[in-house]
Amino acid sequence: MMRIGLLGCGNIGHIIAQHGGSFEISAVYDLVFERAKEIAQISGAHAYEDFESFIAADVDIVVEAASVSAVKIYAGLVLSHHKDLVIMSVGALSDPVFRDEIRTTAVRFGQKIHIPSGAIFGLDNLKIGKISEINRLLLRTTKSPASLGITADTRRLIFSGKANECIKAFPKNVNVSVAMSLAAGRDTDVELWVDPSVDRNVHELFIDGSFGETYIKVTNIPSPDNPATSYLAALSILSLLNNFSDPIIVGT
Repeated sequence: MMRIGLLGCGNIGHIIAQHGGSFEISAVYDLVFERAKEIAQISGAHAYEDFESFIAADVDIVVEAASVSAVKIYAGLVLSHHKDLVIMSVGALSDPVFRDEIRTTAVRFGQKIHIPSGAIFGLDNLKIGKISEINRLLLRTTKSPASLGITADTRRLIFSGKANECIKAFPKNVNVSVAMSLAAGRDTDVELWVDPSVDRNVHELFIDGSFGETYIKVTNIPSPDNPATSYLAALSILSLLNNFSDPIIVGT
């Protein structure tokens, strides 16, 4: 059974621990040790107070469920300790210098970096953009004004530009667009709307290319214990982890 090291013990960490699957959570680490101990009690893992002990534990893969800053601090260390890495906070990879650094580190130590689908569908087929032309790649996200800490009485556009520009203005709202860009091999156009009539995040994907065209709309239900987290995003990590042990791989 694959052994997991969980880096970050918040809401997503709890969902992973509660659902389990074809893997075992062996080690957990969080800057707040009490959180790590909570996950350890649920999963039977060992909770570590310091990262050095955590990364030395006998695990096959480390799952990051913490933050963009955690990815930038720990990703290279995980890979250099010969552990594969699952990155949930994919916004960290919008920085091309950092992205190239950890790619180089992964190659050097013979490891893999895995990116879950997160809060959307369709990432698998977006990878055709690396072998066939995509003419339009647009993510239109609609959120409640309160979720962004602003006030608005009507639906309005608050950002229009590229994914790598969006992170500068809305650093907590770019994971989906960055994942799309990485899959397609080109920067995603982003529209960020606020709408006081919505109570869930809505992601609309518009893709046109030599293959034809597609439109995907995803309305995310928040995680039961944390409205700031998409439940679909958490489930996408579980799906990825469970697929590792399946001899039949669908949609790689």
